[in-house]
Amino acid sequence: MSSSQRPERVVHQDYIARIRYSNALPPPPNPPKLLDIPGTGLAAGQYTSAGYASRLVREQPLNIEADAELGMPIDLIGIPGIFDGDERAILARPDAQIHPADKALLKPLSALGKANANQGGVSFLRRTEYTSSQNPQHFASNTSKDIMRVRNDAKRRKLGATDKEDPINIIRNIVKGFDIAYPADAYKGDDSTNNIRGAAVTDAEMKAWANPKHPTKSDVKLLDSYPVLPDLDALPTNGAYLVVKFQSNPLSSESYDRRLDTAMLRPVDNPQAQAEYNRKLEQWDPSSSRPQPLPEFDYEYYVANDEGALRGIKRKFDVNDPDNEDPDLYTEDLDEGRRGFTYGRVRTYETYNQHGNGTSFYNDSVALALHDPDMEVGVVPGVTKRLAKAAYYYPIVQRTALRPKRKVGRMGGVPDEEEVVTQLNLTVGELAEDDQARLLEKQAELDPSLKPAGASVVEAAA
Repeated sequence: MSSSQRPERVVHQDYIARIRYSNALPPPPNPPKLLDIPGTGLAAGQYTSAGYASRLVREQPLNIEADAELGMPIDLIGIPGIFDGDERAILARPDAQIHPADKALLKPLSALGKANANQGGVSFLRRTEYTSSQNPQHFASNTSKDIMRVRNDAKRRKLGATDKEDPINIIRNIVKGFDIAYPADAYKGDDSTNNIRGAAVTDAEMKAWANPKHPTKSDVKLLDSYPVLPDLDALPTNGAYLVVKFQSNPLSSESYDRRLDTAMLRPVDNPQAQAEYNRKLEQWDPSSSRPQPLPEFDYEYYVANDEGALRGIKRKFDVNDPDNEDPDLYTEDLDEGRRGFTYGRVRTYETYNQHGNGTSFYNDSVALALHDPDMEVGVVPGVTKRLAKAAYYYPIVQRTALRPKRKVGRMGGVPDEEEVVTQLNLTVGELAEDDQARLLEKQAELDPSLKPAGASVVEAAA
């Protein structure tokens, strides 16, 4: 048979059918989680086996965040003291009687399915118990280590050793720090309701105060130190300062405008903000730890009309300037023969974020300024220096964020043109008698020597 008559070679091929299945489910709401899978190769088809996926599930921890109510919405509004940390209203009372219908729900897990299980052994309904370091300690086993610790504790109590967590001991150590800094003012008498004697000062502590060293950097040396003092003369009549932050540049200038240094904010009433403040004040509990709500205002922003008047304005408020009462510092002639400075209105601002504590001036924050009279520049010769060398702090009672207010009508929006004060006339003078009395009260809270004769600081503060 010739080669031309040989049959053709048969080649077997697998048939591949491409079938598309529709997926009507929406895509998952979260992106896929990327797992750190060690690359151990493709041996034995481990990535395609069912056991491999099961092992990954066991190794990955569950990241399930339950809601605050754990699926059981509980309305706590109306329960006295619950939002102040007082949970006595929701604790189980000692004489509480369990309803017969609820006894089946209070079974422990070990008693489920047992008809004669103990019905009274409830694990989570118990009276509140407090532990104290002064209570006797009980040990499960009388080991030598436990026995020696008990003996050492008894020996320390016998020798009159002071507990470090004792409140009186804590106060004594705090007073000791002031005694080291000001030994002449150290109290040496007996303890009383007004004075507590500080703890004993050791020689090592006195040497450490005289020659301070950095705790970790031995090559760092102290160049100078400043005592921390209040600047009583700089306190305003309300006793504290406000920090105001603008959302944008009030003057919209490309470079810094020096008129911002002497700008003025004039508070104006906002009916909606006042109603909201009254609502918060009614809901506020004076016995709670939350601070009293602060009122919110709208503000009219003013800047000096004449940029050349800035030097005169600053000199008027400079107590170290001997010529600060010179009437020639004023730049404008006002009515009735008076002279002063004129300010023009820029726009109205509204409060959109505010926080602070109006009753406690030193719990939020303070501003600190280092002052050294020997390093002052431009001091007029012969003028008495007002401040001594110290780090002076200034209390900040409130932080307010302002943004431009849009004109949305008369109620709650920018006032009408008839109600807007377009110009302010500024003259600088002494405080009124009422303002001076309030200022003296705030100064007496920090320096008792300034309080009036026969009056206490508490009475002055009230």
